[in-house]
Amino acid sequence: MDHPPSPCTGTCTLDPFTKLCRGCARTIEEIMAWPTASAAQKHAILGALGDRLQSVSVRSK
Repeated sequence: MDHPPSPCTGTCTLDPFTKLCRGCARTIEEIMAWPTASAAQKHAILGALGDRLQSVSVRSK
């Protein structure tokens, strides 16, 4: 399994309510773990982002 690219968008601001990055919707723990995470772990993180991105974009408006 290949390592996927980082979902980072360069908008690195944590939403104070959701505690998720407003750019990529990852938690601070996921952001910190990304560089050393296995390919499977990275794919799992990416799989969880779909619903989170919606909640972050709604909160951020």
